[in-house]
Amino acid sequence: MRLDRYDIQILQILQQQGRITKTDLAQAINLSVSPCWERVKRLEKAGIIEGYGARINGQVLSKHTTVLVEISLNSHSASSMQRFEQAMLASEQVVDCYATGGGVDYILRVLCDGIDQYQRLMDHWLDSELGIDKYFTYIVTKTIKHTTSVSIQDAPGLL
Repeated sequence: MRLDRYDIQILQILQQQGRITKTDLAQAINLSVSPCWERVKRLEKAGIIEGYGARINGQVLSKHTTVLVEISLNSHSASSMQRFEQAMLASEQVVDCYATGGGVDYILRVLCDGIDQYQRLMDHWLDSELGIDKYFTYIVTKTIKHTTSVSIQDAPGLL
């Protein structure tokens, strides 16, 4: 799907102001409301806009520990990887799980109430025979940057 400058402007604005009104969005990109809204619907239908939500500051709600985990599996069969991935999808504490190429198979971002809860979670995974060969744990001491925005203006092939 080719995006023009109006589509790009819509995406940039909606990333920062997901609750903007149809009228304000249309005014911001210099279109009337109906064509602007049709563009938004087209971007949603194409899967470019996946949804809308609030960014919650989890540290305000509860003090949690962020843990980054590198995991290598002892088998790389499709069924082994699928079993591991299903367990990660089912885990409330796993907020990000990336399959990676290179030295490790997966990188996780895990939010726990503390190191003790993380270790109990890891012990559970090891006891569950998910095929974990080795893992490396990194405790996050300070978040320097966290964003959910993606760069739109520089994306190749949009215009």
